[in-house]
Amino acid sequence: MSGSTTLAGTVGAAAQVVLVAAGSPLLVGVMRQVRARLEGRAGAGVLQPWRDLRKLLRKEAITPHGTGPVFRAAPLVLAATALVAAGVVPIATTESPLDGAADLFAVTALLALGTVALALAALDTATAFGGMGASREMTVLALVEPTILMSVFALSVPVGSTNLGAIVNSTLHEPQRVVSPVSLLAAVALAVVVIAETGRIPVDNPATHLELTMIHEAMVLEYAGPDLALVEWASAMRLTVLLGLVANLFAPWGIAGADSGWVALAALPLALAAFAAKVTLLGGALAAGEVFMAKLRMFRVPELLAGSFVLALLAVAASFFLA
Repeated sequence: MSGSTTLAGTVGAAAQVVLVAAGSPLLVGVMRQVRARLEGRAGAGVLQPWRDLRKLLRKEAITPHGTGPVFRAAPLVLAATALVAAGVVPIATTESPLDGAADLFAVTALLALGTVALALAALDTATAFGGMGASREMTVLALVEPTILMSVFALSVPVGSTNLGAIVNSTLHEPQRVVSPVSLLAAVALAVVVIAETGRIPVDNPATHLELTMIHEAMVLEYAGPDLALVEWASAMRLTVLLGLVANLFAPWGIAGADSGWVALAALPLALAAFAAKVTLLGGALAAGEVFMAKLRMFRVPELLAGSFVLALLAVAASFFLA
């Protein structure tokens, strides 16, 4: 690998982190604005999530009585894992210096670590709502993570590698794979688990505060001030990273590939713009779909996630039989 290519990969990885960190609240604002328009409301504006974060950062952090270091560390762990995932996942370039860590199993474990940290913090509060939210979140996690692994593994079989950058590069070189049965089954399965992982309708409602229906919100009820800002910011980054991963696995066009020299550097701005456009489109479609869907009852959620796992399993079987 040449020095300029290494420079392009380093700049690309840094640009990915900055774009996800700064743009994820804007994505949430776009999604809220889409929902507001479809519901006949004016909406608070695309910048409202950043205003909310700024307001929370100016408040005092409050720690419930009896909680330990797990409660205070969870927002930091959640935000740190989201930032690392933003640098590892091939968002704008497949030539990141962290490409060696962009393994399917490593990225899945990284995202699971943040979820587990938040669930432990909810248990640390010793409240009924915290325990309920942590229990529900672990139920969803136990069904979501295997589906993510199986879906992406199905895409990795023809490539012979579980490295996400290698899978994206392979799709760039052989675009006909996008319309194969393997890709279609894996895409549907991943779409369902991304909705569940990010707490969107019909699995969870990010705007609700009804005790009997909360999953994610039940775990963060005791947070306030900067800690709550970190949790909300990290949740927005996880949504952006997962939508970006889905976009680049099945529509990687625009991402900076294995170009050499200054060509790779010149391709980065276009790659970042393409990523922003794809994620905004997916986020808008997700928000529009939420307007016309109702939240599922909690006991129906495992059935939905089990169905997505079956689709992922079929994708893996098809990847071997149709190879």
